[in-house]
Amino acid sequence: MAPQSAREKIVHAAMELFWLKGYNSTSIADLLSRTQLNSGSLYHVFPSKQDVLIGVLEAYRDGIQEMLLEPAWGAVDDPIEKIFALLNGYRTMIVESDCTYGCPIGSLALELHEPDPQVRALLAQNFENWTAAIETCLADAGRRLPANTDHRALAQFVLTAMEGGVMQARTHRDVAYFDRAVAQLRAHFRLLEEAAKSKA
Repeated sequence: MAPQSAREKIVHAAMELFWLKGYNSTSIADLLSRTQLNSGSLYHVFPSKQDVLIGVLEAYRDGIQEMLLEPAWGAVDDPIEKIFALLNGYRTMIVESDCTYGCPIGSLALELHEPDPQVRALLAQNFENWTAAIETCLADAGRRLPANTDHRALAQFVLTAMEGGVMQARTHRDVAYFDRAVAQLRAHFRLLEEAAKSKA
């Protein structure tokens, strides 16, 4: 493995710290301690803390395939099961963290009430990329879903169920809240598939 550049060290450290502590509670001193870089090296790459945030959001945006989709979909071929495999990946993280896991993008979006336009655009792009991945699965399902299915709206609904389930599981410290959201989503997909079959 090639050695990490200063930029990569900072971004990876910031990803972890923002997830653990939140953006506002993470200081430049925290980043320096985690990366073992001096302040000159950090400010040379990222002139401000907000620039670090932008770097993190860009990394999530550009890394969705490698960081999220490929690990979830590696052994899954069925397009609808890919959706639920992705959701199961979140469930695993919830359980492994004793229900303290929060979606990194969702958590930042909730924390940053009035983000800078560039930050807001990057948050939105991350949600858009996630939704587009689900949309692709729905398109690949073909005639298993009714012909009039709004793939875009359904993909956004899947994202809403995931984010809401994660947030409630974290708040209540109980994965059952996530499981119930996924079960309702599964039931909705069954109804859609049954509707498609009835019109075949």
